[in-house]
Amino acid sequence: MKYYLGVTDNHWYKFLSKHNPEDVNFWQPSGSFKFKAINSGAPFLFKLKYPINAIGGVGFFTNHSFLPLNIAWDAFGNRNGCLSFFDFKNLILNYRRDKNDLNPTIGCIILTNPIFFDEGDWIGTPNDWGKSIVQGKSYNTDDIVGKRLWEKVELLLNKYLQENYEGEKSQLILEEPSSPVYGNSVLTKVRLGQGAFRVLVTDAYNRRCSITGEKTLPVLEAAHIKPYAESGPNFISNGLLLRSDIHKLFDSGYVTVTSDYKIEVSKKIREEFQNGREYYKYHGKELQYLPYRNLDKPNLAFINWHNDNIYKG
Repeated sequence: MKYYLGVTDNHWYKFLSKHNPEDVNFWQPSGSFKFKAINSGAPFLFKLKYPINAIGGVGFFTNHSFLPLNIAWDAFGNRNGCLSFFDFKNLILNYRRDKNDLNPTIGCIILTNPIFFDEGDWIGTPNDWGKSIVQGKSYNTDDIVGKRLWEKVELLLNKYLQENYEGEKSQLILEEPSSPVYGNSVLTKVRLGQGAFRVLVTDAYNRRCSITGEKTLPVLEAAHIKPYAESGPNFISNGLLLRSDIHKLFDSGYVTVTSDYKIEVSKKIREEFQNGREYYKYHGKELQYLPYRNLDKPNLAFINWHNDNIYKG
């Protein structure tokens, strides 16, 4: 198994370790390079900077995306490692040469289910770790060094996951429940967070509203087909990328999608609000955008649930 040991800002770590977040944004201020070191679902270890120089925790890599600063804040809030958007913006701008761009695009390494070890459990860096490493380094359990380090991490994972999720139903990070993640029982306990869900759905739909084709990112929202409050999972296949007004109508039962991916607009809009021309023009049309992977397309079980329980007809 391949995993990553990433150089981690100590203040970012300290702030987030106090909040027990469901997911975090391990951001890159430049937003220039795509992170491709590991696959989705792989562990991402937190190597704290000098003077600590120890491994203080682990998250599970979901995906990498380039997002405008304000969208990254909307998706993750203080799970970016800052108390406010003002603090976040100033922190990013301090790292960038161009101080005039007040909403720059940044790189977002999205990690779900982060676990922050107690200080007594911190692990020393491996012997082959060089002082010149600025961003991080990949390891593999097929190698002696990588295997020994992972064995230490795995012992702690078993301990912390059992403490945090005793009795809870586990979900897989990206796939449906029948799909294994590396065949490791520890890794099958990681769950996708709300921020990660939003970014994954946004990218899966190529940053366009699936119904209207709108591509203005600030008004696009990741909608759950079966609501999270009704045990709807944070799977891409339980999501639609929708313009904000369409999202509200979808959640309220005035808009839905059929099992053949066609749009239905309820007659209740006209009856209750004497309006709706903007929305009825989409009635009967196919969704304009769908994810490329069949696995990520709207799951028929979730669509049927929405039509049976939410849609007003």
